[in-house]
Amino acid sequence: MIVLIYTTSACCDHQKDNSMKKTPAILTENMDESVLPGDDFFRFVNGSWMDSNEIPAEYSQYGAFTELYENNQKQLKSLIEEVSKETDIEQGTVAQKIRDLYNSGMDTIAIEEKGINAIEDELLAIDNLSTNRDIQNYIASMHRTGVNPLFYFYAGADQENSEMTIANIYQGGIGLPDVDYYINDDESSKKLRGDYLDHLTKMFVLKGDNTAAAAKNANSVLVIETELAKVSKSRLERRDPNANFNKMSVDKLSGISADFNWPLYFENLGLENPYELNVSQPDFFIGLSDIMKNTNIDDMKAYLTWNLLDSYASYLNTDIVNQNFNFYGKVLSGTQEIQPRWKRVLNNTSGRLGEAIGQLYVEKHFPAESKTRMLELVDNLRVSFADRIKNLDWMGEDTKQKALEKLEKITVKIGYPDVWKDYTNLEIVPDSYVQNIRNSREFEFNFDINKVGKPVDKNEWGMTPQTVNAYYNPSANEIVFPAAILQPPFFNKDADDAVNYGAIGVVIGHEMTHGFDDQGRKYDKDGNLNDWWTEEDAKQFENKTALLIDQYDNYAILDTLNVDGKLTLGENIADVGGLNIAYNALQKSYNENAPEPIDGFTSDQRFFIGYAQVWRQNIRDKELIRRLKVDVHSPGDARVNIPPFNLDVFVDAFNIDENSGLFIPLAERAKIW
Repeated sequence: MIVLIYTTSACCDHQKDNSMKKTPAILTENMDESVLPGDDFFRFVNGSWMDSNEIPAEYSQYGAFTELYENNQKQLKSLIEEVSKETDIEQGTVAQKIRDLYNSGMDTIAIEEKGINAIEDELLAIDNLSTNRDIQNYIASMHRTGVNPLFYFYAGADQENSEMTIANIYQGGIGLPDVDYYINDDESSKKLRGDYLDHLTKMFVLKGDNTAAAAKNANSVLVIETELAKVSKSRLERRDPNANFNKMSVDKLSGISADFNWPLYFENLGLENPYELNVSQPDFFIGLSDIMKNTNIDDMKAYLTWNLLDSYASYLNTDIVNQNFNFYGKVLSGTQEIQPRWKRVLNNTSGRLGEAIGQLYVEKHFPAESKTRMLELVDNLRVSFADRIKNLDWMGEDTKQKALEKLEKITVKIGYPDVWKDYTNLEIVPDSYVQNIRNSREFEFNFDINKVGKPVDKNEWGMTPQTVNAYYNPSANEIVFPAAILQPPFFNKDADDAVNYGAIGVVIGHEMTHGFDDQGRKYDKDGNLNDWWTEEDAKQFENKTALLIDQYDNYAILDTLNVDGKLTLGENIADVGGLNIAYNALQKSYNENAPEPIDGFTSDQRFFIGYAQVWRQNIRDKELIRRLKVDVHSPGDARVNIPPFNLDVFVDAFNIDENSGLFIPLAERAKIW
């Protein structure tokens, strides 16, 4: 099979999948019309679906995103298995790499035979470390191969000069999902730390330690990670882009973090002179210096060993894979069963060779008309957003003008990259899954580090075409919509405009609004951190967003828990903004001639139903609790039961009044963008 991967032109339009059946715009059987829209709009739209769809054992949550993800997996499986069966493939081609990566992951006999010996060389190298200098040398080596003890290194746009790429270091080094798990004294946090210590001990036993040594090493890891957590910034603190941008020389970094040999670290990375770099959280690296000074060699070796084990746990023998899943899947998220091997290997292959497989995917499953229609929608949404900015009653003219300039300059990427990634330097072998993981990680690291000191590549994508998601990149001032999200229920070529504007239209408006949320607003039209707001306008903005914070802070989850309005503020602003922008764009498209009701619902009602059905889901309690702590996105029901209630047109469309359970008084509605 010959796969043309490196063309710089748009994907060819042959081999399209024409087997797709028409999908209804609104599945009325999913609704529970016994529930009043004003009391629980989420259940009104999705209640019957929720009652009839249990969460599969392999998932911690199940919803519209998961359904689309499942469909994508079947499509990708067909593509990858077709390549994986080929025998007459030229060595070094992308087809050979897809085949050998997937097949090596499916070769359970070889994986079980190798067991922990698959990482024996690295384990032995750590065991032979004898000095602090040895430790620091090896940390750089681990970072080069995608294992990340202590902190993260990456290349990213200079936040003051977004045209250039600089080196960045960012706090890290912990195995639990958030720093709060290490320092909170509530009973659930204490129990989770106990479960984590048990997991660490079992993993060291599976590595080959006796029980006493495993327990000692596990405790050493927990102590080091706790110390790292104590000097780390919280998720909320890390939401401030100005606080996360601290450009300095290596000499200055060495001055504040003297007990870590930074010149040696960068030399071992292959970046002898990074010039200025961004130290995202200086206090963390000051604390890291003390940790390096006060931690003995044996404890640090145990910590590095754990990082190695944890990083490769998903790719080793069954006992290690299952123990890793038991903690991170069952204990943390409540997932009942591990996914079938083919799904896990497919996901890994799709990630490691993302754009190679992405090109196959869009050639077969992404119609050209979808991209054309999306470009039209984006243009309509941009015009609508501009109208709303011009008519804001809380923003001054100077700031409005700068906002309009930023909006106009947003770059739009839809479907797939114009230039595909070149995998020539990635070696994939037929007989070692772990070696392939290591090679692909080092390939990605080299790809990343080679950007430092060079202009930002404007063609690069942060997601693969087969990813069910979308994003806004503030330093590039761009919105990106991969091909995979442009399917029902997000985008339905057979749906009426009201439903499409309520679904993908809101997604487009949501991503645009991220350029003007509490974080994105701090970047100018060129993607640089730059305060382009007047002091009065900034104050007005914060007063408006305070209403939204309060609404989410008071939204109860699982009786005793609430959404964190500050942590989720950016996403919540984007949801409300997306609804407003998309609704206005829909009205403009009608030219004052709204269509007749369909299925008994007016176009306004169908718009909001289209929005709400995107967020249908069931979620396990453990996963919900975890996400409330670590996720900047609000839970699905909150995303449906709060944002629309801030829009007067929604309140009118469903005859909601002060007697409705979710009613928001007019004076308390967040009217921002």
